[in-house]
Amino acid sequence: MQEATMKEALSSEAVESISERLSELENLYFPRSLQPHASTPSQRKPLLLDLLSRDLAVFLERYGTLLTFEELKEFDVMKNNYEINWHLNHIRSLVNPTTEDLKSRSANIKNRRRAYMDRLIGEGQYFSEDAMREREPYLHHEYVGKFQDPSGRSMARPGERWSDTLMRRSEEAILVAKIRGEQQRLGVAQRDWVGNERELQEEEEKEEEEEEEEEEEEEEEEEEHENSGAANGSSHPLEMMLNNNDAISNDQSTTETLPEGETLSPEEMQDRMDQFTHIMQQKFLSGEDHQHLDYSKIDEDETLDDHWQREANHDAEDRYFADV
Repeated sequence: MQEATMKEALSSEAVESISERLSELENLYFPRSLQPHASTPSQRKPLLLDLLSRDLAVFLERYGTLLTFEELKEFDVMKNNYEINWHLNHIRSLVNPTTEDLKSRSANIKNRRRAYMDRLIGEGQYFSEDAMREREPYLHHEYVGKFQDPSGRSMARPGERWSDTLMRRSEEAILVAKIRGEQQRLGVAQRDWVGNERELQEEEEKEEEEEEEEEEEEEEEEEEHENSGAANGSSHPLEMMLNNNDAISNDQSTTETLPEGETLSPEEMQDRMDQFTHIMQQKFLSGEDHQHLDYSKIDEDETLDDHWQREANHDAEDRYFADV
């Protein structure tokens, strides 16, 4: 009975014009079973006509946002039907939203993103330190990375294949280059650039090699001098004492160490990590992770409403029992 009422309610002219116009649209959605039979406008039109005659609610659910304002008005004759009226109001709130619609949509998006974030946190990957560092290497460096030992990121890990180690080192070099590029852009002093530790280490090793070469040359010269002195007579005692003092001085210079870098306690490191994680979560909620996630799927996912509604009910129960 209801289907007959639907069929009679919409004018034949409206049914014809709506199905004709929509059939010309490319990439129009159809269930998978119908897709092989909906590749051309002439094939799509009878499928649309059939759905318009069978189930207006399903038609509005699938194609309502594609209808013009005038086409939507054609369905007003059926607004006494609860399901159709709900679809019409929902479509109009999307196409031509009121202030209240915008507020409601904003609240829904906020709650759905928070629900999705809770899911990501539970899965443990997206907000892991490595994943967050890959998305925001410079921010991680400022909060946490510059207080960590950089050599640990390049070392082979237990059970890791050598090819995986090389791949990880290559990825690490890319991240370090990004951090350094951002430091240069922001005018950070060159002595504070990431990667300088390795360069300083290489320079120190080079200097040590040069010093060793110089010492070897000096030793060779001293041997030649001693041999010459032995041939011409023993060296003067004062000269021998000065040579011994120089050798002691050289030994002391090679044992000097650089001052230790700044370190943090485990509690301080955890506090900085918590701050970094909070910032990354706020960036996700505000929509700044669009390069890594499809926000349209999250914002339109009505199944996420179950999560925050349960949370809201739980919070309401807590407040109720707290007031009792």
